[in-house]
Amino acid sequence: MRIALAEDSALLREGLVRLLAEEGHQVVAAVGDADALLAAVAEDRPQVAVLDVRMPPTHTDEGLRAALTIRQRWPEVAVLVLSQYVEKRYATRLLTGDPAGVGYLLKDRVVDVGEFLDALVRVGAGGTAFDPEVVRQLLAATSHTDPLSRLTERERSVLDLMAQGHTNASIGAQLFVSRSAVEKHVNAIFTKLDLPERSTHSRRILAILHYLDT
Repeated sequence: MRIALAEDSALLREGLVRLLAEEGHQVVAAVGDADALLAAVAEDRPQVAVLDVRMPPTHTDEGLRAALTIRQRWPEVAVLVLSQYVEKRYATRLLTGDPAGVGYLLKDRVVDVGEFLDALVRVGAGGTAFDPEVVRQLLAATSHTDPLSRLTERERSVLDLMAQGHTNASIGAQLFVSRSAVEKHVNAIFTKLDLPERSTHSRRILAILHYLDT
């Protein structure tokens, strides 16, 4: 994949560039701030933009604002955000737009190279990849809502993994249940969240958005 990278830590940036190159990806830009990333995306149109949340000049939310700008101006470019913290407001905004091709990982997750590369490929292919801790905190903020109270503990676990971007097969493997059992839970979630089948919308995505936005 063609990737643009923005990370103000030169050491981490160089490490990611080498890792991505070794995995066969083409890093078309490796920059240290959000403005340079936006210029690179406009110039090179990568398939994925990987970016830090906090970058110069204020080291607050430059990266997340750049991620939202990329999603608005170039929706064909997938975005994978790396952060040391869960920025709930921006994470929710990333999800409540079109969540296809969006990821949000905590930087600790990058240490697990396999997990990071899996998330990168998933996001680049138009899927989603959200750190379990991000999902946990977003769901905790909505745990008082009625839709959540209708779900069983197992259905909540399935929805947690759906929100992280896992397929039914992957969910089944992690919960040690069959794929048909997962499909049964997913259909129960759709029913309990009052999501009728419509040809124009993905009930899977609607379930995640409804769950997090309630």
